[in-house]
Amino acid sequence: MLLRTLILLTLGLTLAGCVEMQNGSLGGDLLKVLSESGGAAPLDERTVAAGLREALQIGTERTVQSTARVDGFLGNALIRIAVPKEFAGAARTLRQVGLGSQVDALETAMNRAAEKASGEAREVFFAVLAQMTLADAFAILRGGDHAATDYFRTRSTTALRSRFQPIVREKMGEVGLYRIYDQVSRTYAALPFASKTPAVDMERYVTDKGLDGLFTVLADEEKKIRQDPAARTTALLRRVFSGT
Repeated sequence: MLLRTLILLTLGLTLAGCVEMQNGSLGGDLLKVLSESGGAAPLDERTVAAGLREALQIGTERTVQSTARVDGFLGNALIRIAVPKEFAGAARTLRQVGLGSQVDALETAMNRAAEKASGEAREVFFAVLAQMTLADAFAILRGGDHAATDYFRTRSTTALRSRFQPIVREKMGEVGLYRIYDQVSRTYAALPFASKTPAVDMERYVTDKGLDGLFTVLADEEKKIRQDPAARTTALLRRVFSGT
């Protein structure tokens, strides 16, 4: 009974807000199964695994869509990229002397670079899903609020980094981040009371923060659908979660 409940609960993972069910989606597959048996078909393990895989595909797609757009990072307080901690003192000083606009420009450029790179996550996430085994699916079903996110983090971080970093480098150039960082650093260094600020690998920093942001959004979506009944916005989700 517990396993069945876990299956029913997790099949809805990440589908909150998806009002229309498309062909080939979790909704399409389950509606077909349900309709063929009067709405009471049992879900075998392979059907559950296939449904979970497609639900996660929709969830990861939504995560990428929400981050790979203007203000996807900059406008989201959970994942907005602030200046590196090594530069925090300098940023604070610049704001105190009326040069906060330069710090703002630096933060905007970092976030824009991450937003432009986030689209690269789609193919990597989908490749991980294609390799998901039955054992993987049931480990996620039985896992905690972030079991799916942890699965993706474990299996995709290396591939994501290799895809992300060159794009971040390119986009940092496009948005002028190197120029802005150099300008901010020189402005701070010219202040008579400025202390020396350690060099920061901005490319690595923005890449790491971009990846952290992706997984933060994915974890938030996963937890929401697991815990919040109000997020079950379709007839199919209500049907699945009721277990009737």
